[in-house]
Amino acid sequence: MTAEPRPVREADQTGFAERAGVRLAFKVYDNPGRPTVLLMPTWSIVPSLFWKAQVPYLARHLRVVTFDGRGSGTSDRPVGGESYVDCEYAEDAIAVLDATATGRAVLVALSRGDAWSVLAAARHPDRVTGIVAIAPASGSLIGAQAQEQQAWESTEDGIKYNRRYWLSGGYDDFVDWFFARMFPEPHSTKQIEDAVRWAHQIEPATLVDTTAGRLASESVVAACGEVKCPVLVIHGTDDRVRPHAIGERLAELTGGSLVLLEDSGHGVPAREPVRINLLIKEFVDRVHPVASQKRSSRALSRPPRALYLSSPIGLGHARRDLAIASELRKLRPDLQIDWLAQHPVTEVLGPAGERIHPASAWLATESAHVEDDAGEHDLHVFETFRRLDAVLVNNFMVFEDLLAAEPYDLVIGDEAWEVDYFLHENPRLKRSAFAWLTDFVGWLPMPDGGAREERLTTDYNLEMIEQRARLRRVRDRSVFVGNPDDVVALPFGPGLPAIREWTEENFDFSGYVTGFDPPDTGERSALRRRIGVRPDEKLCVVTVGGSGVGESLLRRVLDAVPFVRKLVPGLRFLVVTGPRIDPLSLPRCDGVAVHGFLPDLHRHLAACDLAVVQGGLTTCMELTASRRPFIFVPLRHHFEQNFHVRHRLARYGAGRCMTYEDVVEPEALAAAMAAEIGREVGYRPVETDGAVRAAALLADLL
Repeated sequence: MTAEPRPVREADQTGFAERAGVRLAFKVYDNPGRPTVLLMPTWSIVPSLFWKAQVPYLARHLRVVTFDGRGSGTSDRPVGGESYVDCEYAEDAIAVLDATATGRAVLVALSRGDAWSVLAAARHPDRVTGIVAIAPASGSLIGAQAQEQQAWESTEDGIKYNRRYWLSGGYDDFVDWFFARMFPEPHSTKQIEDAVRWAHQIEPATLVDTTAGRLASESVVAACGEVKCPVLVIHGTDDRVRPHAIGERLAELTGGSLVLLEDSGHGVPAREPVRINLLIKEFVDRVHPVASQKRSSRALSRPPRALYLSSPIGLGHARRDLAIASELRKLRPDLQIDWLAQHPVTEVLGPAGERIHPASAWLATESAHVEDDAGEHDLHVFETFRRLDAVLVNNFMVFEDLLAAEPYDLVIGDEAWEVDYFLHENPRLKRSAFAWLTDFVGWLPMPDGGAREERLTTDYNLEMIEQRARLRRVRDRSVFVGNPDDVVALPFGPGLPAIREWTEENFDFSGYVTGFDPPDTGERSALRRRIGVRPDEKLCVVTVGGSGVGESLLRRVLDAVPFVRKLVPGLRFLVVTGPRIDPLSLPRCDGVAVHGFLPDLHRHLAACDLAVVQGGLTTCMELTASRRPFIFVPLRHHFEQNFHVRHRLARYGAGRCMTYEDVVEPEALAAAMAAEIGREVGYRPVETDGAVRAAALLADLL
């Protein structure tokens, strides 16, 4: 899982600008008719990928150009400090504008990019319409360059920002030290890991040259006075790489405006992406104003409106959310519900006649990113969630734009992680009542993750606990879809509270929501007739949920079909691939019907004699409610399926758990299926009023 995740938005154009024999890799994200923002490179220790949380949002509103500065990414790495003086980078920026047919642009810079932006604006005033300088790094503005030069050339031990230290084996230690200083904010593990990984993509000698070039550059004080375009300076007050005095001085010399971010560090585009995105967009709108229209209505003259967000990881959320929405409409018949949703959830909502908001088209697909990270019946879901960081920023920005443009009285987020997290990070953006639904609480480490994974999951849990303690007003209701005993009796991590006790103190409980009434014996017989199963036949349903992660399990079951049909003659199989696996990609077997997405899958599950499924909660609980025997095979490294779901199923006495290693051998899987098929079960009953209870908790907020 070391490769970069797929970008949230692919570039419309890629290429190279060449200047003075140096090739500079650029990307263009088109938005015809809109102003251009050039996201400048920063120190070569990181590539232009550092702007991954800004590009998708800005590209929806503006034309965006990025490029890897000389010495980083896929651009050339010339040798010698003279190749990296500030004026070279400034002219590189103009060369990229020329190569991308960009007449004028707003330059957005982080750290060292401040000097290059100032020089470009001073020397080419007709090309630069504005500058956003984030955490500017030009020590010459406050007379610190001589002191930096002395430390850089020092032969004393213990100095990490030092050429001798980097070249004599201390580079790795420096990188760890530097990025810990760059991100001093608590809970910055992902940002630090990204930056450390990028830093190891260049050689220490290249970084030595880039630093030598900076220290040899002339002061930009004089150039600041020549800048005629508007300037916005953003600086964190806890910047431990460059003091905010630099930002204050840059704003003073350019006549620009200054935004100080309290308690923020040096890497705010990554650590506080929502705030930075909005500040950049607001600045560009001031520099390049556009006419806009907004319509508003009196709250008392319009019907109540709710925006529903349903997690796209699997399809179970969609069915239960439809059930809750139906009950909510019974309580408030005048309620209008819009859905901000993506595939595969839209496969359920569309046929149900629900209104999917057009803004949903801007959502970045979570399922595709999850599938990218999956192995053979293996999904390290915690690490995958961490790698979704840019996706989650993009999708929150879509939500933010929608809420800024249209009034809603209630937002319902069923495991809409990005909305819950970034509203807590930016509570001023809360515009309506907000209800949070989930069926598990607590990130848990897998045993083979060792100390690192325990440390990271503990850190994520602690951040959530701190958010809820500090900002309880962000969520107007927290609803656990289940009962207190369904919560695991484990701690959030060393020294942290027990998950069950904390959840009982911080959540209301709706009971489980199936979205259907389990059939009795007579109804089950009718279901079997309806789907073409004769009374003397036995049916096994095999399904792996709504994502494309389960293809490996489907193939293992198909391998076992000839063996189990010898043990259970005439056994029929219905293999359901779901909306993201092509049914034609699977081999054909006698006695097996293969289907794609089935909107009424729960009816087939209720009619079967046996099911073989992944360890997803929804499918397993549907089988539990319908009192059908089933085998479930949790995905390897999927902590929710291996801990939270298994705990809940054990409480209901439901299902037979097998590991993937158990089912690889077709004879072993066949024997287990033959043993389970048609078995009389004694599961704990699943409540049928969960949707009613959940809706009652939500209706109070309207």
